[in-house]
Amino acid sequence: METTAALPNHQQGWTPEQAWEWLRKTSEESNQRKLEADRRQLKADREMEELKEQIKETDRQMKETARRMAETDRRIGELGNRFGELAEHLVAPSIQEKFNELGFTFEETLAGRIIKDTSGKTIAEVDLILENGDTIMVVEIKAKPLPKDVDAHINRIDILRRRADARNDTRKFRGAVAGAIMLDSVRDYAHEKGFYVIEQTGDTVKITIPEGFMPREW
Repeated sequence: METTAALPNHQQGWTPEQAWEWLRKTSEESNQRKLEADRRQLKADREMEELKEQIKETDRQMKETARRMAETDRRIGELGNRFGELAEHLVAPSIQEKFNELGFTFEETLAGRIIKDTSGKTIAEVDLILENGDTIMVVEIKAKPLPKDVDAHINRIDILRRRADARNDTRKFRGAVAGAIMLDSVRDYAHEKGFYVIEQTGDTVKITIPEGFMPREW
């Protein structure tokens, strides 16, 4: 009775052998389904672990790429600094003489100046300044100037003009852009904005002044 009671209604007339066979097959099918479910779960677990490893590897590669980019930026920065130092060494020794040949009477040349406000905050960095009692010439030096450098130099001199006004310094400001490599388009743009253009020629420099050039005065 206990065996047949556990069987479905349509199978309760079975012999014990038939009942046990049904139970065996049912158990095997259940075990098979469980094994198949376990295999699927194991496969899913393996795929998840592989995905985690791929994510870790991708993260490692991204960090390595970021490190290499930072190193490249650092090296480019160092190279730019060396170009800047080279340009200053080329420009500074003869630039006062070159400008004085144009009628200026600069008495002093100062390289690498950091301009601060009354609170000590840096408001501008200047590559080269030439001064006399009437005029201050502010020179921006780049290995290869770009239009954005010209625009930045306008802003720089605007800041210096405001600082001079606050100090009752009535001297006039003028600007120049110097470059070891000077593109024609940048030269024209600098002249258009009223800047003198200083270019390398051999082991010295020259000041380029086109016909009709009108230097800007701040």
